[in-house]
Amino acid sequence: MAEAKSGDTVSVHYTGTLEDGTVFDSSEGRAPLSFTVGSGQLIRGFDAAVVGMSVGETRTVTIVAEDAYGDHDERLVHGVERAAFPPDLELEVGRALSVRGPGDQPMRLTIVEIEDDEVTLDGNHPLAGEDLTFKISLVTIE
Repeated sequence: MAEAKSGDTVSVHYTGTLEDGTVFDSSEGRAPLSFTVGSGQLIRGFDAAVVGMSVGETRTVTIVAEDAYGDHDERLVHGVERAAFPPDLELEVGRALSVRGPGDQPMRLTIVEIEDDEVTLDGNHPLAGEDLTFKISLVTIE
């Protein structure tokens, strides 16, 4: 039976959970996720977990933060004067903002704290610093 290898295009169903069991993403109720193994389209640990799987096989893997979205980097957390935001922008903790960063690259920032005169923004991926567990079922290999 064929096993998934680097360069194969595969389709998988998956459920991703945090250490406490909270589901943060799943393909349940949707079409399977298709990607090319080894292409860098997905986090390194997920990509590696699929290698060697056969169609119909299901495996559960825990991916350490380093092989997922990286460690939480405090250098990406900054306070910004509240006056720097448009007055009509509703500020709330957890809200994601899209801004342009160095080289005009899009960046996603999350509001993590709001004080009287300062808003703290976090440029880390929301799952940075988290070990992630995935239940992966291989549907197809092309």
